[in-house]
Amino acid sequence: MILSVSRRTDVPDCYSEWFVNRIKEGFLYVRNPMNAHQVSRISLAPDIVDCIVLWTKNPGNMLDKLEFLKDYMYYFQFTLTGYGKDIEPNLPDKQEVLLDTFKRLSDKIGRERVIWRYDPILLNERYTEEHHLDIFGKLAGSLADYTEKAVISFVDLYARIRRGAESSGIRQMTEEEMMRLGKELARIAARHRLGIETCAEQIDLQSAGIKHGSCIDRALIERLLGCKLEGAKDKNQRKECGCLESIEVGTYNTCLNGCVYCYANASDGRVRENRKMYDANSPILCGKILPEDRITERKVRSLKEPQISLSEILGF
Repeated sequence: MILSVSRRTDVPDCYSEWFVNRIKEGFLYVRNPMNAHQVSRISLAPDIVDCIVLWTKNPGNMLDKLEFLKDYMYYFQFTLTGYGKDIEPNLPDKQEVLLDTFKRLSDKIGRERVIWRYDPILLNERYTEEHHLDIFGKLAGSLADYTEKAVISFVDLYARIRRGAESSGIRQMTEEEMMRLGKELARIAARHRLGIETCAEQIDLQSAGIKHGSCIDRALIERLLGCKLEGAKDKNQRKECGCLESIEVGTYNTCLNGCVYCYANASDGRVRENRKMYDANSPILCGKILPEDRITERKVRSLKEPQISLSEILGF
């Protein structure tokens, strides 16, 4: 089983204490976002969890808690952009705080386990193509020794973020703009010996030197584990997503970062209401188990392919 922590909220930044408590107790509950009273109990036994993938914009709160993950393989998807507080209002300063946090995390766990995400890329009067090339180049120069690759994507103007995006002057990018910007970003990445991939993008940028990537990356996980994995493409993600199947542990409408482009929060009011229910000792994130809830044990297993012994090969 691959554990996704989380596409729905920033667990390392906002809920690290809750997650560590779940690791200690060996299980957690997840409410089905499509069926409110359907709750899954997920085992966190180390022999079942093959890898934990942690998404975050600020893993600072996890740096002193990594020892609790010593029995697991894990890696971070660390989003670090050049946006200011007009777009990412609740994040600390990039130059003064987050760059150093990135480097400290990489020093602790290895550059291959900290993936740099420069996404989503959006355009308005302030954040122009020139701005992105300048900031991406500066960040690439600073992070080249602390990561192996950069992941990019272009903003999707979902219905729930369209109002906020429009008020910030964010517009839909054209394919011509994506291709032009992609070519220049690829040149910068190559100059700093960084790989570069896209995340769940329809546009094919391979001619620009950018391949389609996977956040829950089978090849990377197999490399980190030193063994092959079974498992299929995650059917719960968009068709453009190449991620390996995983178990999602997060809860929508709980992220405190407040990013204008966020698809996981419906409104600031919903986030505030859910935050009131946060209990670091609860088995479920920002909620409680109700009398009408139906809890079922999620059937999970290791995806590691069994090793074939010499005696099996020889038929002994």
